[in-house]
Amino acid sequence: MLELIETSANLAPPGAVVSAVRTSDGKTLRVASWAPGHRTRGTVAIFQGRAEFIEKYFETIAELLARGFQVATMDWRGQGGSERELANPRKGHVDDFSLYQRDLDAFTEQVVEFLCPQPWFALAHSMGAAILLEQAHRGRSPFQRLVLTAPMIDLARLRFPRIARALADALDMVGLGAMFIPGGKETSLAEEGFAGNKLTSDAARFARNAAILSKAPQLAIGDPTIGWLNAAFRQMKQFAAPEYPRGARAPALLVACGQDEIVSLRAIERFAARLEVANLITIPAARHEILMEQDAARAQFWAAFDAFVPGAVAREPERGGAG
Repeated sequence: MLELIETSANLAPPGAVVSAVRTSDGKTLRVASWAPGHRTRGTVAIFQGRAEFIEKYFETIAELLARGFQVATMDWRGQGGSERELANPRKGHVDDFSLYQRDLDAFTEQVVEFLCPQPWFALAHSMGAAILLEQAHRGRSPFQRLVLTAPMIDLARLRFPRIARALADALDMVGLGAMFIPGGKETSLAEEGFAGNKLTSDAARFARNAAILSKAPQLAIGDPTIGWLNAAFRQMKQFAAPEYPRGARAPALLVACGQDEIVSLRAIERFAARLEVANLITIPAARHEILMEQDAARAQFWAAFDAFVPGAVAREPERGGAG
């Protein structure tokens, strides 16, 4: 599905160019880009988290266009309007996070390098932030600066993390990787109702995203598969290695959410402290999805973004924090 889905509360910014790219292993990804209509300050590429989709970021895209940036974005394999890995389209699955690097390569080569004016910046959320950090660690990041919201350095509130990791690995090894995690279901978090949700405290933005999926349920995926979870655990284990952050040399702004119940705030803080060139801010009132949060929390994000992402080379940021 290549077209963008609009609702009355979520109109696409005008001028979208929607297309598909093919990865090196033959997967089809939905991509979209926008130009601001005047002289640009560069390009911001948006990389979503697990179970997200391009339409969810229309508001953010419009805000970036208003700042004079060209915007490019895509749906990761296995979600949104991109090709799925399994026959059940509600299963967002990969066998290994290295497959997402193939998505990044295809997007960079066929969209960013081909269509987008420099300088290039990345805005990545949660799982997307983890993938961008791995790319930077490999020394392959084309982006001048990274803005990483709620990066998936580790999961929050795992009661028995070693047991959970061992169980996911054992189930994956005996051929059950394509199954949902124990207790998992096909319904996405955005389809489960606002009360008690872990994503945002903003009822209107939550309802807006739910309405998109009501109109286009094919964009949604449910809980992770065992294989995806095991792959995520392997990636997060790498983040825990003491020497890992030293390889990620791209200047980064990490934005943590004080009320996050999906990724670990402490893990983000520890990781940021070991990065060579990084700022860390924490937005106390925000749940996991800062860009879907209430206006006051989003304003804090944009203030930090605007200070960190100029349209030209600037001095490297000093490490700092905000409560």
